[in-house]
Amino acid sequence: MNRPIILYENMRAAAYIPYYLADTTKAFAAEGVEVEIQTSPATHRTAEALLEGEADISWGGPMRVMLHHDRDPDCPLVCFCMVVGKEPFSLIGREPNDRFRFVDLKDARIGTVSEVPTPWMCFQDDLQRAGVDPATLDRLADGTMGENVAALRAGKLDVIQVFEPFADDLLASGDGHLWHAFAERGTTAYTTFYTTRRFAEENRETCLAMTRAMAKTQTALFADTAASIAERVSGYFPEQSKDALARIINRYRDTGVWARTTALPPTPVVRLKAALISGGLISRDMPYERVVAEGLSDID
Repeated sequence: MNRPIILYENMRAAAYIPYYLADTTKAFAAEGVEVEIQTSPATHRTAEALLEGEADISWGGPMRVMLHHDRDPDCPLVCFCMVVGKEPFSLIGREPNDRFRFVDLKDARIGTVSEVPTPWMCFQDDLQRAGVDPATLDRLADGTMGENVAALRAGKLDVIQVFEPFADDLLASGDGHLWHAFAERGTTAYTTFYTTRRFAEENRETCLAMTRAMAKTQTALFADTAASIAERVSGYFPEQSKDALARIINRYRDTGVWARTTALPPTPVVRLKAALISGGLISRDMPYERVVAEGLSDID
């Protein structure tokens, strides 16, 4: 292309550290791609911006792609290059619970994520598979993660669903205890690149170059020290200390949140799709080949 790729940042989040690392290490440029990262005006607007030509590629959840395919069977959005393979959210409780089971939530006041739909969709699916009816829970569904953290500290909630840095803040202060990391579910295709099928077909080599850049970044992500990575990406998180960032990086690496390869096979896509169907976010099954771009995720 004779202009920079407009790459939309879906939202600022610690789970997206691999993308920030790729930017700060100039991994895209090393593959011959000029990338301009812009922040999406809103998470729900990211996919629409791709469809309207405001951006070329975004990173974000395949959930958005499936949601648009559910609304429009001819939707041209496609995913490639998995980076966040497992769920980055956790359950943090006011009291310790080292032997947590989902049935423990029947007697708890729970605050769940309201900012984006995927965390609750996957959570409710986990509950159903464990034999717990999500509708029976005492659940605050409309609080933000920040509000739920305050409610947990105030004793108004017993356990909350959050991602980093909210979890680290509670754990480091002693105000919260890890009950469950949703990464234990296994690979669920949480974050990939996505674009339009037309862009992927017309700019195939560019997409492959971006996948190669992320593959090299994944290697560096697990080879380097957490402190070194925190130093490189700290500019994206001015409110976080580098020590906190290093703890978060270690936690996400240890729980396998970040994929070690860019491969995007059917199994994790189907696992996510099943949760979206069981939660009623989407109403139908759509073929893997419709939502994943062929041949853009595997690097030899």
